[in-house]
Amino acid sequence: MQDHLLRNIVFSAAVFGLLGCGSSATNTDSETGDGDVGTSALTQELKDFITYMYSEEGLAHDVYLNIYKIQPVNQLKNIATKSEVKHIEAVNELAIKYDLNMTQYPDTDIPYTVEGIGNGLYPVEKIQELYNMLYDKGIQSTQDALEVGCMVEVVDIDDLDRYIAQAEASNAPDVLDVFHYLRKGSYTHYWAFDKGLKNSGIAEGCCALGKEWCHPEYPKEP
Repeated sequence: MQDHLLRNIVFSAAVFGLLGCGSSATNTDSETGDGDVGTSALTQELKDFITYMYSEEGLAHDVYLNIYKIQPVNQLKNIATKSEVKHIEAVNELAIKYDLNMTQYPDTDIPYTVEGIGNGLYPVEKIQELYNMLYDKGIQSTQDALEVGCMVEVVDIDDLDRYIAQAEASNAPDVLDVFHYLRKGSYTHYWAFDKGLKNSGIAEGCCALGKEWCHPEYPKEP
């Protein structure tokens, strides 16, 4: 147990070294808005956020499914196949709408393409590093797999909090709608992984990882 705790402390410190990357540039989720929001005048920063989130949502999908092959934790498969695929598509629709190239981050002002992204491969270097670290941890045990889920969702929410503020400041309601949708899903997923840990005997759930990953303030579905 002490070895596992020490490994988590070291791993958490390493992951948090990557958390700033976004700021520089077993439930399904509800559908995104009504699709009637018009085109917004996006800043380059906001375009970069869309591109970044495509890789970040792809990370969640890929790392969950690839860890599941070694540690068959139901939450991983359910969330990846029922929710993360919808998240990826929601961001992809924004990229198509604004003709953003997802493969050349942060050079987003190139005609749209997503060719070559997926299954653990990303154009964002820090997302790639994070994927590798999370995968290496998640395959170690059921507990590690569930803890990776907690970590991924906190990373997503932290980035989306910043991106939502930027979308509000830029008066981009279509982007804001998608970012709110993604964050709502991440709240739900966080609590699914928290419950999984508690059901497996980890009384503190995600909070067992440390204060960085402990978020009792996240809203829960009624």
